[in-house]
Amino acid sequence: MEANARWVLLTALAPIAWGANYWVTHAYLPADRPLWGAALRALPAGLLLLALARRRPRGPWWWRSALLGLLNTAVFFVLLYLASQLLPTSTAATVMAASPLAMLLTAWALAGQHPHRAHLAGAVVGLAGVALTVLGTAGALDWAGLAASVGAMLVSSVGYVLAARWREGADPLAATAWQLTAGGLLLLPLAAGAEGAPPPLQGPTLLAFGYVTLAATALAFACWFAGLRHLPAGTVGLLGLLNPLTGVLLGTALDGDELGPRQVLGLALVAAGILLGRPRSRTGAPAEAASAGLPGQRVP
Repeated sequence: MEANARWVLLTALAPIAWGANYWVTHAYLPADRPLWGAALRALPAGLLLLALARRRPRGPWWWRSALLGLLNTAVFFVLLYLASQLLPTSTAATVMAASPLAMLLTAWALAGQHPHRAHLAGAVVGLAGVALTVLGTAGALDWAGLAASVGAMLVSSVGYVLAARWREGADPLAATAWQLTAGGLLLLPLAAGAEGAPPPLQGPTLLAFGYVTLAATALAFACWFAGLRHLPAGTVGLLGLLNPLTGVLLGTALDGDELGPRQVLGLALVAAGILLGRPRSRTGAPAEAASAGLPGQRVP
């Protein structure tokens, strides 16, 4: 029991770190450097996990890592960075909490994985919660930020479907390391060409990038995959709800984001939708998330 509790606490660090990442990005990272922001998050973390995994891609995993790195890391991290900068922290966290539901619908559309009625009901309930939250902040809503959030969900959902098909030949930690490294390498020349020199790394900015790279990426993914190995997938899925909860609490407490009855109800509907929409095995036990790609509860 004590060992299980320790694994729960260790795994919970991941969604908490991802939820806090919205606020750290919004408050301390330069708003005009999304390419550098994504590159400096992905590449150092990928190299750290690569050293930990001690495995190189083989065979088709070279081009798979490049493609998944483009989708799950390069494009996803850039769009997530923009969403974190343009939207209030609580709104960004709540919108991105619908990622598992978007993945469910994408898997249905692209891979023919027909969801059960409960899963479809979960998607409807969760998306209604997001709509309720967004409409509650319509007066100050940045539609470009909302578009970035939706784009991030769509891109990562396609990457999820591909990663679910390509599980063989790579353990989850190694596959994540390859994708982060590949995505970071793809971003470097784009960032240098479009945004010039990297942002000055000093003071709060240096500490913020250190958090985003080490805590919210390298450490968070290592903890998440450790949890998937030692805990039931249903437990890990429930812990993933700490992601939007952390973002909402930080945005409310530190940025003064509105947290009225409409926002509380919207967040509750998102949580209910995720619980309803979790894929289940034939025996009724929650199925483990596709482990060859970045986790569905991302985010940050």
